[in-house]
Amino acid sequence: MSRTAEQPEAAAAAARPGQPGKAVPERRGRPRSAAADSAIIEAVLRLLEEGASIGDLSMERIAREAGVGKATVYRRWPGKSALMLDVMRSLDIPPPQLKGDSVRDDLVALLEFLRRRGLAKRSSALLRTIVSHVQAQPELWAEYHETVVRARHEALLTVLRRGVARGEIRADRAIETIADLFVGPMLARAMLHDWKELPEGLAEDIVDMVLEGVRPAPAAAG
Repeated sequence: MSRTAEQPEAAAAAARPGQPGKAVPERRGRPRSAAADSAIIEAVLRLLEEGASIGDLSMERIAREAGVGKATVYRRWPGKSALMLDVMRSLDIPPPQLKGDSVRDDLVALLEFLRRRGLAKRSSALLRTIVSHVQAQPELWAEYHETVVRARHEALLTVLRRGVARGEIRADRAIETIADLFVGPMLARAMLHDWKELPEGLAEDIVDMVLEGVRPAPAAAG
């Protein structure tokens, strides 16, 4: 008989007069240990830094390096790819806190964040290795976008909608397309054209050029 079926019967037996025994309290799973999570992720990073490839890593080896049992790793991640997704998330730079006073300044802050992310990927072979592994798993890459990238995109859309409401950005074009105009040049350099520079001031240049193009046309004199 399953445990799920046993528990209601135990409770019913305790409630009947003259029946021996007490209701069995519901057992809960052991709370997940943040320290174990951190130790496992740090073990992966340490092994990769020491030269191991992702293909070389097994869940057993990761468990040994972290000083935990193999079952502890599998309780948290069903496989290595899911673990690598969380390793990549652990390397994420926190997005900027937007002040909300200036549409231009908030746009610059968001693009500067992308520029720094691009620099980090170029300078860190470790980060590139993990990103490449996750990108090769479409379902994991989609999950990363849903849980990490989407929030950043929504922050950008919020700033652009504020610009439309203030009359700083034209309202007769799709806001998603306007968003692509801002992030497209930075992403192209950071991810597609990695030989191109990502100099300081690039975020300001992109924002100012795009703002000039999406600014509402002045009203014709009547």
